[in-house]
Amino acid sequence: MTNEPLAAILRPRKLDEFIGQKHLVGEGKPLRLAIENHQIFSMIFWGPPGVGKTTLAKIIAREADAELYEMSAVSASKDDIRKIVSSTNPRLIKKILFLDEIHRFNKAQQDFLLPYVETGALTLIGATTENPSFEVIAPLLSRCRVFVLKELSEKEMEEIIDRCLKIIKIKMTKSAKEWLINMANGDARQAITMIDNASTLYGDLKIESLKNALQNSYLRFDKKGEEHYNTISAFIKSMRASNVDAALYYLARMVAAGEDPIFIARRMVVFASEDIGLASSSALLVANAVFRAVETIGYPECQENLAHGVAYLAKCPKDRSAYNAFMSALKDVETYGNLPIPLNLRNAETKLMEELGYGKGYDKYTKESLLPEKLKGKKYFREKKK
Repeated sequence: MTNEPLAAILRPRKLDEFIGQKHLVGEGKPLRLAIENHQIFSMIFWGPPGVGKTTLAKIIAREADAELYEMSAVSASKDDIRKIVSSTNPRLIKKILFLDEIHRFNKAQQDFLLPYVETGALTLIGATTENPSFEVIAPLLSRCRVFVLKELSEKEMEEIIDRCLKIIKIKMTKSAKEWLINMANGDARQAITMIDNASTLYGDLKIESLKNALQNSYLRFDKKGEEHYNTISAFIKSMRASNVDAALYYLARMVAAGEDPIFIARRMVVFASEDIGLASSSALLVANAVFRAVETIGYPECQENLAHGVAYLAKCPKDRSAYNAFMSALKDVETYGNLPIPLNLRNAETKLMEELGYGKGYDKYTKESLLPEKLKGKKYFREKKK
């Protein structure tokens, strides 16, 4: 019997064993083609936790016959990078640096890394849950290709769970499996860890055992690990419910854990438009003011700015009508592509355009639908009833 964690035993070694991210690693898709053709380049994986970022990096390194150096940006230093670059091994074709949580590398650290990536001394694979456009400096970002990884579907999660069950040889009821899929919320690592803990501690995979294993694992979570995601989720949901006390409590937990205040403030700016929206347009002004204050002041004083902003946003009335309308419009854009813009809305730049009817019949105060023909009369925006 091995003491190796279930996640390590289960981790795919080949692309054909990998579950999820079909848009990147399916037949003919960009990342699969790059791996199969041994065209390895610097890249950044952007996506939620537990969707395969580390596993893909390991597969890439194995296929490229390269040495993989794994580091977390939380603890890695410039000296660590120097050691990698200066190490010699005649067998090596490439040196790949997998830098987890690359968004936690500050500008100076990223500037230091840049020339090694630029010269090819290191091939960088960065992993982040944050938008790299905000977190990675432009020169480094321009030398990497960004791949967006998606949350795993329920079907993919079930496939991963079934693989676990084959290894540990313990049966699981359909209801327990459904509960676990719902609880893990697309995070394969969390599902595997819960199965590992429940089977080890209780010898079964009943819902009650899984719940107990979940509580047990929370106690062991590092403040920079899974609890990071659980706490920010609770924080946002508390503000959404206008529960000021809970929102301030989860804020306090993040501050006490040393969470990046910029990360918290950015979430507040997003929340101001997504959840409060038209109910109080001043919310975005307050959130932006908090963001600026946090950026300028930093810890410890900026915790007071955060608390002020959180209490304000939590107490604000909520209205998601603008957000919901935009998401609905975005779905139609993704479904129908670039539908022809009505001729009366087009700008007649040339004589030919004018002859073709561009701008003809335009009425700036019209009550008619201005959407493309296929979407005529469609309503995206619905005002919240007072």
